[in-house]
Amino acid sequence: MSVKESLFVLKDRDFGWFFASRFVNMAGSSMSHVALAFAVLEVTDSASALGYVIAAHTIPMVVFLLIGGVIADRFPRRLVLQVSNVASAATQAAAATLVITGHAEIWHLVVLEAVNGTTMAMAFPAMQGMVPQLVPKKDLQPANLLLSMTRSTLTILGPSVAAALVVGVGAGWALAVDSLAWLLAALFLLPVRIPSRSADAEKTSAIEDLRAGWTYFRTTTWLWVVVVAFMILNAMQSGGQQVLGPAYAKSSSIGVEGWGLANSALAAGMLVMTIVLMRGTIRRPLRAGMFGIMAFSLPFFVLAFWPETVPLVLAMAIAGAGIEVFSLGWSLAMQENVPEEMLSRAYSYDALGSFIAMPVGQLLYGPLAGWFGARPVFLVSGVLYVLVCLATLAVPSVVRLQRVEQPATEGTPV
Repeated sequence: MSVKESLFVLKDRDFGWFFASRFVNMAGSSMSHVALAFAVLEVTDSASALGYVIAAHTIPMVVFLLIGGVIADRFPRRLVLQVSNVASAATQAAAATLVITGHAEIWHLVVLEAVNGTTMAMAFPAMQGMVPQLVPKKDLQPANLLLSMTRSTLTILGPSVAAALVVGVGAGWALAVDSLAWLLAALFLLPVRIPSRSADAEKTSAIEDLRAGWTYFRTTTWLWVVVVAFMILNAMQSGGQQVLGPAYAKSSSIGVEGWGLANSALAAGMLVMTIVLMRGTIRRPLRAGMFGIMAFSLPFFVLAFWPETVPLVLAMAIAGAGIEVFSLGWSLAMQENVPEEMLSRAYSYDALGSFIAMPVGQLLYGPLAGWFGARPVFLVSGVLYVLVCLATLAVPSVVRLQRVEQPATEGTPV
């Protein structure tokens, strides 16, 4: 199946409008991190202040994820996503106005990002649960790949566009563009039609729904095993890629430019693998995904043994390809095997478990490098990364999970 042939899923009216909504939403989000960072730095030069603003977004997003999952399983997901998008548009518009007019203070941005993070906690489970409601199971792979291809492309282009806006018209106007993207995303969801839920699904209380979600999560072995694995993997990935990696690159021959190229290579690797996967079929999604994500150990080993720009760029490109294999495998495993009425709650438990340890990695990697040196920390991280992936692959329910229904396309099984 070629890229052109995979576009047939866009012929479905409802998925086409959902795709348009996700496109503009991802376009704004790909620019928002750069825009927000420089907006904060326009108010103050303090790196600590930037950390406060980012944490103000992350903490409520993690705290309220489970509630977001319950809401998305109890109410129409399109409505939940629309309300969240409008709220995010309002917070970014308020931040943009304050920055443009010169009235912004750090506490303003902290409060606004806290609200924005809370709305994201509501939006994420609803967004993840919508795809299997819009396309039949046989079309889940091309639908997810199209969304992933868009995300990868915008991840490459978005930061550069945001930087150009910051330099050209200022960080406040870059935030305004992000606000507009959120609003358009909400508007594009208006024509989307989703089958109504059964009235019986709304008779339980929110607490009972939360308990039912937890029961499903803890009794579904492949689900909680992979989430626990990513609790560890994401802690290492965030600590190594977001904290220690840039600091080490800046003081080594890699440099800031080399680190930027490496991160662009990561997104490029994801995009290339998306195109490759359009020509094949994943039959055991978690087995393929865990082997794929193991590739993220390569940048750790390169930084430990061969800290130069060219090998790091190559390693990050391979890592990006592996991330894309896991991303598709996980989406297929969840969307085909988790009951539709439980899907948003399952995604919320997944996100909570996967994200909760990320601040630990971000806080620990700096001190660990100070105590033992950066290169030994990278080496141990690479070895541990591989061991966690192999341990996950040793669980029968993970490695044996198969597709519920194969796509009606020809290709090479993965």
